[in-house]
Amino acid sequence: MSKKERLVAAIENGTVIDHIPSEKTYEVANILGLQNLKTVVTIGYNYLSKKIGHKGIIKVEDKFFTDEEISRLSVVAPNVVLNIIRNYEVVEKKKVVTPNELQGIIKCNNPKCITNNEPMKTVFHVIDKENGIIKCHYCDKEQDINKVKLV
Repeated sequence: MSKKERLVAAIENGTVIDHIPSEKTYEVANILGLQNLKTVVTIGYNYLSKKIGHKGIIKVEDKFFTDEEISRLSVVAPNVVLNIIRNYEVVEKKKVVTPNELQGIIKCNNPKCITNNEPMKTVFHVIDKENGIIKCHYCDKEQDINKVKLV
């Protein structure tokens, strides 16, 4: 099978987001604002995966994500893989990893936190990547990254 005869059409240039937990596929599309792009976006859902059971795949033509977009993505779906495609070839694979600090991405769930009462950017320190524990820089409240709201 040639690279142009896959289940989902190959892209010439762009990014393939792979190994998305199926239930997070549409959340990933939303957080990255893919519905606002003018290029072709292909969303695949519930593909069989040896690694995670079922997965989602999103192919985005002519789009390469910024570090800030990748940080947002890491909150919703850490451990996904970005395949950078140029001329129908994978030229780079990047595993998305939650950074040590998240700025302006997550809302603090402490109603008394200054970030909820003043116009300022939130800052969280990731204190336990494995269990998804983050801590607000301002009020020191620890939070589960899976239960936060995005800014």
